[in-house]
Amino acid sequence: MDFEVKEKVKDFYGRIASIVSADSKGSCCCGSSCCDGITKTTEFYSAENLHELPVTAINASLGCSNPLSFAELKEGEIVLDLGCGGGIDVFLASKYVGDSGKVYGLDMTDEMLKLANDNKQKMGVQNVEFIKGYIEDIPLGDETVDVIMSNCVINLSEDKEKAMAEAYRVLKNGGRLAIADIVSLKEVPQEVRDMAEAWVGCIAGSLSVEEYTRILEKVGFQKVEIEPVNVYTKEVIEGLIEEKKELLGSMGIDLDLVDRAFAGAHIKAWK
Repeated sequence: MDFEVKEKVKDFYGRIASIVSADSKGSCCCGSSCCDGITKTTEFYSAENLHELPVTAINASLGCSNPLSFAELKEGEIVLDLGCGGGIDVFLASKYVGDSGKVYGLDMTDEMLKLANDNKQKMGVQNVEFIKGYIEDIPLGDETVDVIMSNCVINLSEDKEKAMAEAYRVLKNGGRLAIADIVSLKEVPQEVRDMAEAWVGCIAGSLSVEEYTRILEKVGFQKVEIEPVNVYTKEVIEGLIEEKKELLGSMGIDLDLVDRAFAGAHIKAWK
C-alpha cells in the first residue's frame, strides 16, 4: 500500500476530536434541546443509556453497533475498550462494573484521549482510566482484564492478527471478547480496498466472517461467534460518505460495487 494507514487514521480521528471539542455545548441531558447535536450514535443506544453522558462523548462516537448489548458485563469486572474515542462505551461500561470494577480505554490519538479525559472530569467517574497505545501493542500486563470490547476499530488495524493476539494475551483465562466491527460479505475490487479514505471510513479494512474467525481461532480464542446485524446498502454507504465529505473529500467509489458488501457485526469469543 502506498499510504500509511495508521497515520491517516490518527489524523482523521484527531480532527474529529478537535471538531467535537470546538462544537461542545456542555453536558447532554437527553430529551432537552442540548441533544440536537447528537449523531446517529443514538440508533445503537437507548436514551436512558445516554442520559448522563457528556454530549462530547456521544458526538465523538463513530461505532457500528453497541458492544455493551452483548458483552454481559458484571459488577467487579475489569474491562478494556480498544479504540475508546471520546469514551462513550467506557463510561457506559463503568456503570455495569461498579466501584469494585474498572474500565480502561485505550486510544492512540492524543486529541481523543484529551477529549475522553475531559469527559471523565465532567462525569466525575473514579473507576475509569484512559491510556495511550496501539491495539497491536497493548500497554497492559498478561491476563489483566476480564472483558475486551471494541466498536468499529479492529478493521482499521494493518495487523489484525497481532491486535487479536494482544487481546488474547491481556485477557484472563475464561475472559471474553465482545467486539462490534465491520465484516465483508462479498468481494470488492482491490482498488476500493486500497483507498486510504475507505480505511478511515471503516470499510476497506474489513475481513470476511471466515477470515475473522480464522484469525481469532489461530491466536487461541474459542467458541467464536460472528453475527452480521446491520447490512450496508449502497444508500447507507452513500450517506456515510456524505456525512464525512468535509473531512474525506471525494472518495470516488462506484457504489454499486459496495452495495451489501459490508455489515456491522457482533463478534464474541472466549479465552
